[in-house]
Amino acid sequence: MLVYVYLGVAIVAEVIGTSALKASEGFTRLAPSLVTGVAYLIAFYFLSLVLKTMPTGVAYALWSGVGIVLISAVGYVWFRQTLDVPAIIGLGLIIAGVLVINLLSKSVAH
Repeated sequence: MLVYVYLGVAIVAEVIGTSALKASEGFTRLAPSLVTGVAYLIAFYFLSLVLKTMPTGVAYALWSGVGIVLISAVGYVWFRQTLDVPAIIGLGLIIAGVLVINLLSKSVAH
């Protein structure tokens, strides 16, 4: 189950990095630019640990799927970005896909 902790850290770090990337305004602001770099280093390091035991396709699907949903939520709350109905439906489908992989796939450690 430690693999899911590593995956969670990778996902959260990636969301922090992506949020800071937006705030960096094209790497013109130092602090958010540094946060972006450090967060992505952490994200990729922990993702590399996940890939030792989880198939690459499954790990990437979970990492990117959960990351997309979380960064959309951060964008909505922090950056006041709106989501239209098709975007919300799409995010719901991503969540459904993540649940199917986690609950039904034999490719992930349970």
